[in-house]
Amino acid sequence: MSSSRIERIEREQLVCWRVTTAGAELLVAEQGAQILSYRRHGEPPLIWLSEQARYLRGQGVRGGVPVCWPWFGDLQRNPPAVRAMVQGAAPFHGLARSLAWQLLEVLEQAGAVRLSFALALPDGLPGWPHAASLRLEIELGEQLHMRLTTRNLGAAPLAISQALHSYFAVSDIRQVRVHGLDGCRYIETLDDWSEQQQAGAVQFAGETDRIYLDLPARLELHDAGWQRRLVLEASGSRSAVVWNPWLDKSRQLTQFAADAWQGMLCIETANVLDDHVLLLPGGEHVLGLSLSSEALDE
Repeated sequence: MSSSRIERIEREQLVCWRVTTAGAELLVAEQGAQILSYRRHGEPPLIWLSEQARYLRGQGVRGGVPVCWPWFGDLQRNPPAVRAMVQGAAPFHGLARSLAWQLLEVLEQAGAVRLSFALALPDGLPGWPHAASLRLEIELGEQLHMRLTTRNLGAAPLAISQALHSYFAVSDIRQVRVHGLDGCRYIETLDDWSEQQQAGAVQFAGETDRIYLDLPARLELHDAGWQRRLVLEASGSRSAVVWNPWLDKSRQLTQFAADAWQGMLCIETANVLDDHVLLLPGGEHVLGLSLSSEALDE
């Protein structure tokens, strides 16, 4: 007999799926195939969701794991090959996160539940006329696994940038450190996009918006306040964005309380800048992230 429960619920205008297993609970919106929240039973949340989040058709939800695709961030900051794909308006983070995806299947096996969402684009998107398909597989078991597969269905090469824009819940941003980036070069967007090199663990004492390049596959987020270590294992990615808006920037954000910056940190598994993806006709690329938590032993 299955110990999992899968429920279709509605939040304002959006259809969502809530998955409860023996160890965890997950909430996913059909729009954008966006993970909204994730927690292990008896623990603080691992994925952060804004208390002021709105669930409206055609609009992104603040928090969770939005899928940024087929470009990331400001299109004008993308490589020429990615910019050349776009012929119309270019909202930040692309178009996929505000579109209706289709839930293809729900599979339960060995105590885990897998949801598979698809976005078929035989004619491309407005201002982006390229045939492609997207599939996001989300598996909830002992860990949380995400696999985003892009397939080029057209007759010409396809260039994209993308990210799994993960918002992680933390006890207090001033008490966390990110390990695994020592020695990595990064783009400091708050200093005229200058290239710098990380020394030691990443700590936070103000607004942070950095693009890290040539990453290892594994990063760790150490949270002293909750005595917890989040382990992030990426595949198909050599870049990530580390972001916290701090106080002043928070006041400019929608669906975001003035003090919400204290309890969240984005580490966005990505393919950006020189890590962008070029797909030949018929080619595909898989961007993956696995998330787990364990007690902090330091």
